[in-house]
Amino acid sequence: MKHALVLSTLYPNPVNPRFGTFVARSIEALAKRGDWRVTVVNPIGLPPLALGRYRALADLPQVAEEGGVTVHRPHFTLIPRIGARRNAAAIARAVLPLAQRLHAETPFDLVDAQFFFPDGPAAAIIARGLGLPLSIKARGSDITLWGKEGFAAAQMVEASRQAKGLLAVSHDLARQMAAMGMPAEKITVHYTGLDRDRFRPFDHPQLRRQLSEELGFAMPTGVPLLVCVGALIARKGQAIAIKALQSVPEARLVLIGKGEDEAALRAQAQREGVESRVFFAGSVDHDLMPLLLSAADVMVLPTANEGLANAWVEALACGTPVVTCDVGGARELIASETAGRLVERTPEAVAAGINAILASPPPREAVAALTEGFSWDANAAALAAYWEGLVAA
Repeated sequence: MKHALVLSTLYPNPVNPRFGTFVARSIEALAKRGDWRVTVVNPIGLPPLALGRYRALADLPQVAEEGGVTVHRPHFTLIPRIGARRNAAAIARAVLPLAQRLHAETPFDLVDAQFFFPDGPAAAIIARGLGLPLSIKARGSDITLWGKEGFAAAQMVEASRQAKGLLAVSHDLARQMAAMGMPAEKITVHYTGLDRDRFRPFDHPQLRRQLSEELGFAMPTGVPLLVCVGALIARKGQAIAIKALQSVPEARLVLIGKGEDEAALRAQAQREGVESRVFFAGSVDHDLMPLLLSAADVMVLPTANEGLANAWVEALACGTPVVTCDVGGARELIASETAGRLVERTPEAVAAGINAILASPPPREAVAALTEGFSWDANAAALAAYWEGLVAA
């Protein structure tokens, strides 16, 4: 059995169980196949004084078995907000001694980074130290946001040239990587996966009533229900979705996610007189997510940039059409009016897209059928074949 060292700062842990779950699901599905052994290193950044929210992270076990995968969590020194330039080097210094010890015990065949910054440049240093081939995956904001920072772009392009292979979650993101100067011939598109048992249409006549009781937020059956899934940060566009409510009569909007903009979004909803129609659900249990998506008429995400949002895929799988912006891999999913609408990033355009779907809703079974090619098994099989190609070449 071949052995991969997977480096990922984007990975769930007991303190942040919803952080990077899609990375964990992909790696767990691959490990279950039996043709690759996977060891995950999830570096934890801590400031010199680990106080407040960092205290719980500092107390995480250094090694744990999670989902059939061994996860190591070494600490590296993090300087919040201003230390991004040095994070890759700091991660490599913290991880390389551990990687060398693990490599001596059970040799690795490949070093893999599951996010491009800072993980990719850090993994490049580790791969050189171990003398192993390197793979790096791009997921969206690592390219679309960090790629605009000169120091980060330079580090990523240098790492890409060392890498034997590169992955992108959409064709659009692959084009952006090549435009940055990354070798286009090394890039393979690797779509996200999907828990098909969990994310499917739920057509229970009392679903909204049950959700209303559980969440304490009225979701009447006779009014439009909109769901927005994403961190509460400016680029996800929840402020635009709230503004659009004024042009979608009686609609309720459920915001799923946490983030630094929550207070401002609450104030906006109150200022605009729609606070009774907006519910801040926070991070919801993974079993509750498909129920909310199935109960919704539209999933709305007026995002400024994405790779290929898992929220798009999960909504479609539940039979719920999507209103989003023409960014990232959106056109690769929202390719027909059955899937939803691609709109300008304005409240007026978002409201128009929502109202168009409400006026002529597509059959939920037809919407769900658009995601038939997505599963974690398919994702894992593609990743295993790609890794095999790198170590065999």
